Amino acid sequence: MDNGRRGRAKAGTAGTINWPGTLLGGRPRQREDLLYHLRCRSPHELWLVIVDASASTRRHQALSDAKGLLAQLFDDAYRQRARLALLTASGQSPKWQVQGLKAAKSLATWLQALGAGGGTPLLAALAEAGQWLAVRRKRYPAEQQRLLVITDGRLKVMDRLPLLDCQGLLVDIERGPIRLGRAKELASGLQLGYRHIDAV
Repeated sequence: MDNGRRGRAKAGTAGTINWPGTLLGGRPRQREDLLYHLRCRSPHELWLVIVDASASTRRHQALSDAKGLLAQLFDDAYRQRARLALLTASGQSPKWQVQGLKAAKSLATWLQALGAGGGTPLLAALAEAGQWLAVRRKRYPAEQQRLLVITDGRLKVMDRLPLLDCQGLLVDIERGPIRLGRAKELASGLQLGYRHIDAV
């Protein structure tokens, strides 16, 4: 994915190579084996956001409410100079929108065009996110990682959940008079905090 390649290239300029830390792990054979010093004294923050944009989130304007929350989140990330990774789960497979880039105002255009549809590849998105976080944690051990999952929790199965090893929060966007309440169960299985969007 082109956005992912650009994100990794820019992330590599965040600081100089930490050769002692790199060599303690053995001779580097590929770029992913390199560890980096961060330029600023305080650790950077990385916010990884996973958005469930499957067809079920059309119900009762659930995704519309989520877009309002995302707009505020993107603005906060921009003001705090946090790095942002954004992964959407809809259709047949998850898709990276950005990977580790500094938050930019251009995300507002993408957010406005975001629509719901297709299946719910949320479990695949969570697994892919866990692998990506592990690789990035190795390259930037001082970086503070945070995870936000936005979903209505309407999954057919909820077994074999990945271990994300990252502090985070699941925001439940399920709406309507009849609620399955599975997002809370998912948050517990992922060992994430839980809040309904009305309480955020």
